[in-house]
Amino acid sequence: MSNVKAADNTSSGPIRPEPRVALVGGGAGGIGTAIAASLRASGHDVILAGRTESTLAAAAAALGPGTGHVVCDLADPADAAAAVEQVHQSHGALDVVVANAGGPAPGGVLDVPHEQWHHDLDLLVLGPLALMRSALPSMAERGFGRIVLVTSTAVRQPQPGLAASTVLRTAATAAAKLAARECASRGVTVNCVAVGATDTPRRIEVVRHRALVAGVDLSTALAQDTVDIPAGRAADPEEIAAAVNFLASPEASYVNGTVLTVDGGRTEYLL
Repeated sequence: MSNVKAADNTSSGPIRPEPRVALVGGGAGGIGTAIAASLRASGHDVILAGRTESTLAAAAAALGPGTGHVVCDLADPADAAAAVEQVHQSHGALDVVVANAGGPAPGGVLDVPHEQWHHDLDLLVLGPLALMRSALPSMAERGFGRIVLVTSTAVRQPQPGLAASTVLRTAATAAAKLAARECASRGVTVNCVAVGATDTPRRIEVVRHRALVAGVDLSTALAQDTVDIPAGRAADPEEIAAAVNFLASPEASYVNGTVLTVDGGRTEYLL
């Protein structure tokens, strides 16, 4: 893992003194980049985390001053913990952690290979746990902190074709619920955003797999995917980012240990 690399902090516009610092996983594209942009717009310094130097550097440059990056594999708990330490060293504090990572490959619960279960366990459960374990104590010491896990509506309404995501993101949600109790009296919250269909490359991958199984073309499968969404469409990544930004804000100080579902009304549950 490389050291945190920061973009040029000079700017012609006003910069809030002592801005909050946010670490965003999967920040080089899709939902992660949208979250990073939203946090930057609300005054945070943002560190993008991911595995590929070139894409991270490009995303940080596009987001502009106040954005840096750290190369790490969030599927490696040791690397995830080291990323938090790198931000502590480079910025002196870490106020917001967004645990966001690409989803595992589609597959039924009896079809997912043994090796994939282990890899996805690291990516979706042990990696976020390492981030929380590393970040929470210093947040509590400073009296402010926000942890947000980006998960899936599969934790509310299991999806048979996304077995690894359903099982493991549910485990991560339970871990977040338990962690939410640890430092709540010291200004720290832990919440999840359960994401529904969103216009990202990940959605295309999942729907393409469904199309192959069903023997239909991709355009037909995409149309079918929105039939049972009351909003009639997939989300824009910016709509997911807005939910994360709220949970990361001081205004969300009394929202803790919850799952905010952002899915256009698709998920059928009461509690």
